[in-house]
Amino acid sequence: MKKLALKNESYKALMKDFSQWLDILGFSSSMQKSYPSQLCEFFCWLEQHNINHISHIQKEHIGSYYEYLKQRPNKTRGGALSSSYLNAHQSVLKKFNEYLKKHQSTPFNIRINREKTADDKIRYCSKEDIQQLFAACGYSHDLARFRARHKALLVCLYSLGMRRNEVLNLQLNDILYDKERVFVRKGKNYKERFIPVNHYNLQILEDYVFDGRINFRRATASDYVFVSERSIKMSGTALEHSLKQIVKATGNEELSEKQITPHMLRHSIATHFLQAGMKIEDIQQFLGHSSLESTQIYTHILKAT
Repeated sequence: MKKLALKNESYKALMKDFSQWLDILGFSSSMQKSYPSQLCEFFCWLEQHNINHISHIQKEHIGSYYEYLKQRPNKTRGGALSSSYLNAHQSVLKKFNEYLKKHQSTPFNIRINREKTADDKIRYCSKEDIQQLFAACGYSHDLARFRARHKALLVCLYSLGMRRNEVLNLQLNDILYDKERVFVRKGKNYKERFIPVNHYNLQILEDYVFDGRINFRRATASDYVFVSERSIKMSGTALEHSLKQIVKATGNEELSEKQITPHMLRHSIATHFLQAGMKIEDIQQFLGHSSLESTQIYTHILKAT
């Protein structure tokens, strides 16, 4: 979407503060870019309708804005905006409302039903897929240190259900070997939590940290668990590349076609827990969801079986 020209200085300041708040909460760089951009469109619409302060926003304004979005053409591909894009706008407005509450400002009333999309069904890996991924770590790279890192990444992304940024920000002293826990200090919304880890997965982490990691060039200068050859902290791009290497090593074309992502592995462990009869409240705590509503997206599994 073409960059919009926002004139209202108070809206500009809010957008800047909102963006910084997302950074503090540990949101990904892509969301730090997309959320303020979508909020800017809302502010521009308010300007055009002579609504020049957030305290003047009424319920009917939100409804009118959403109707405008549903009728606005897609400026990139033509046609109308997709349901996924509309849902993304809803998420931005709700997150901005949360920002207002946290900063002692009066939130506005949002009552919009989520659009149904073709992607509502959660994509996840089967248990057999996961077994193939772990097995492939035995030959996913020529060098042992990379193979050990690959396996440790799978433990964090799948076995511990960690988000990508949580994995990248994991530090050495966050792995509590004696307590069989992993401490997440920079989760989404800056919410801290402890994740239980069994002896098998803990051994994989220990083997990587003490035998594999130390052989990376910049390891001794870093407190981060996952380092690379060039940096003291692994990048998101490097993590994605590692996952692709693991998938490729399986030699399974069907697995490659699934386009496995870090978040898909998080979906997978939650789904497998639900299939095994784990209480939804316990899954919520494990994943670090702020609300039960976020966890209930996995209940589609029970309906489908």
